[in-house]
Parts: sequence; C-alpha cells; structure tokens
Amino acid sequence: MNSKIFHLALPSVVANITVPLLGLVDTAVVGHMGRAEYIAAVAIATTIFNMTYWLFAFLRMGTTGIVSQAHGAGDASAIHNGLWGSLSLGLVLSLSLLALQTPLLRLALWLMQPEAVVADFVEQYFRVCIWGAPAMLSSYSLAGWLIGMQDTRTPMWMALVQNLTNILLTLFFVYVLHLGVRGVALGTVVGLYCGCMYAAHRARREDREHREIVGERKQREQSKSVGDEASERSVFSARSVYIFIFLRMLCLVAVTVYFTTAGSRMGTLTLDANALLMQFFIIYSYFTDGLANAAEALSGEYVGRQDRVGLLQVVRQLFRWGIGLALVFTALYALAGPWFLSLLTNQQEVIDFALSYLPWLIAVPLVGLAAFIWDGVYIGMTLTNRMFLSMLVSAIVFFVLWFGLGSCYGNHALWLAFVAYLATRSLMQTLLFIYGRISFRS
Repeated sequence: MNSKIFHLALPSVVANITVPLLGLVDTAVVGHMGRAEYIAAVAIATTIFNMTYWLFAFLRMGTTGIVSQAHGAGDASAIHNGLWGSLSLGLVLSLSLLALQTPLLRLALWLMQPEAVVADFVEQYFRVCIWGAPAMLSSYSLAGWLIGMQDTRTPMWMALVQNLTNILLTLFFVYVLHLGVRGVALGTVVGLYCGCMYAAHRARREDREHREIVGERKQREQSKSVGDEASERSVFSARSVYIFIFLRMLCLVAVTVYFTTAGSRMGTLTLDANALLMQFFIIYSYFTDGLANAAEALSGEYVGRQDRVGLLQVVRQLFRWGIGLALVFTALYALAGPWFLSLLTNQQEVIDFALSYLPWLIAVPLVGLAAFIWDGVYIGMTLTNRMFLSMLVSAIVFFVLWFGLGSCYGNHALWLAFVAYLATRSLMQTLLFIYGRISFRS
C-alpha cells in the first residue's frame, strides 16, 4: 500500500512543481519587455483564466472518481465511456467559452478596473489565450481519466511537455518574432495543445489495451453484476458528481478571491505580506495534492471492488503519510520561515510585517491536512455532495469570522478566518466519514 501511495503521489508532486517555474519565466519575460503595464496585464489576464478554469475542475476530479470505481470493478465499458463522456462535455464547455469570450472579458475588466493602457494589453493576451480553452478542458478530462486508471505518470509528463513547450515558445515568440504580450499568450496556447495531444495519445492507447486485456466475454463472466451496476450508476451519477464539484469550486473561489480582496483593502503592505505568506500554503498544497491524487485513485478502486477493508486501509495509510508530511512542513515554517521570506523579497518592511502573521501559517499544515486527504477520498468514492456540504459550511465560517472580527482585529482576523475555514473542512469531512452512512451501492 505504501508503495502504491508513493508511486501515485510522487508524479503529481513533480507536475505541481513545474507550475511556479512557468509563472516565474512568464513574469521574467514580461518584466524585461520595457513596460510595467505588461506585468500587470499578464497578471490580471492569468488571474481571469485561473478563476475561470478552476470552475471547470470538476472535469478532472469527477472523472477520476467515476473511472477509478469502474477500474476497480473491472468494467471496461464504463472506463471507456468515462473518458469520452468527459471529453465531450469539456468540448461543449470550451466552445461555449469561445462563443462568450467578449462578455466574459468585459465582465472581468469591469470587476478588476485596470487602467486603460493595462486593459488594452489584457485584451490582447486574452483574445489569444482563450483559444487554448479546448486543450485546457480536454487536459482536465484526460488527467482525471488517467489518474482514475492508476496512472499519474502520464499527467506528470503532460504537465512537463506543456510547461517546457510554453517556456521555449514564449521566449521565441517574444525575443525572436517580437510579438509582445500576444507572444506570451501564444506560447501558452501552443504549450496547452502539445501537452493535451501527448496525454490523448497515451490515454487512447491505455484505453485500447485495457479493453483488449479484459475482453467482452471475460467482462461479462467476471463482472456482470458488479460491473453492469457500476456502469449504470456511473452514467446516472456523473451529472450530480460534476454539479456538486462545480458548486464546491464556487465556494473555494469565493473564499480565495475574497481573501485577496480583503487584504488589498487594508493597504499595499498587508496585500504584499499576505501574498508572500500564501506562498507557504501553496508550496504545502503541491505536496498534499499528490496525496489527494493517490487517495482519489486508490479509494475509487476499492469502492469499485466493494472492498471496505481495503478502503479503510488506504485511508489509514494516507493519514500516516499526511501526518508525517504536515510535521515536516510545520517544522520548516517554524524554523526557516524568516529565511524563506527573505528569499521572496528584499523589502525588510514587508518581511517584518509578514513575520507577525507567520504563526498562522505554522498552524496550517496540521490544521489543513485532513481537508486535502478527505477531498481525495470523497472524490474517489464520488461522494461529492459531502464535499460540497463541508466546503459550504467552511466558507460560511470564513465569512462570519471575518465580518464579525475584521473591524477589530484586521489582518489577524483574516488569517484566523482562513485557518478556521481549513479546520472546519477537516473536521466536517472526518465526521461525515465516521458517522455518515457509506454504502458502496448508493
């Protein structure tokens, strides 16, 4: 079990680590293009796409849960349908984004209110980058299907191909072809399609090989009762799985966006300090997301097998790994937090201000651990209604604490609300697993 968890989690961690590398290169490129407006424009446009694509993350998570259960049940038909059903839905949604790109851009610019010059550069970037939507949403579906098939290496290579292609082409388009902001966006689009095509090739081959190994006759003989039921349940429940994950992501985006907004209203110094401190949380999430992906694949497989004992064993081992990881990060933040802040900035005023809020970050690894692991377990079990319920209550806790205490305690109240939000997610999902009725056939 430990070997399975390690080999599923490690590629996901490697893939996550490539994300900040890409952002660093994009920032460095636009930072040397001669105008400060370029940096602001790419930052705003990237935020628009991140927030938009987050809402469609259900294509990745929902597909993983459905396919991992079908994989555990040995249902080749449901596995195949899970891939093409998710890809079809992603294509429809991406075409909708393309059709609605103008009102989407106008709404985003209205909400963010950038200066006129910056808004022009944002539009240049947006008009090119939006054409990567079909590749991006397809990549979500492909990654979800592959993880459900216990393959996290292909999504890792997909991310590496996508990001390295993006970096190389961005440098070429900007410094050789002199395409400016459009060149940065075009590098992103081409990188997305390269990564997507690689993953599509691997997924198509895995799907064909799996169907050949199982065989229609063997499928009927070995998994008729379980497999057929799993297939019917997957088709019937896919819509509700996607809807609950979408609603959960709305709550997550609301908390994330408002956290930044509330910090910005308290001044530039607070905004800068919170942005630096949030990097601690993001780095920790890169590693815990790896465990969450392993949880999705393994819990779904054991649910598909109708193996309750195996599922409980997976959960226990995941928490052992998670507690060890959380203790390491807690120690690192406590001992090396000031040093890490000095790596991120040389502004001593910002560092000194951020250090007064560092204790909140030291608490985050242990407080938020269970939330990440349970998210993976519930996705694998396709109990996304419980994920949404816990996220909704946690978001309410965040806003109640902030609006109740923010005027008195300022940024400390904001961090208290964020830590309480993570703690509520962890607690609620733990209680729902222990006391909630979990039926493999529901």
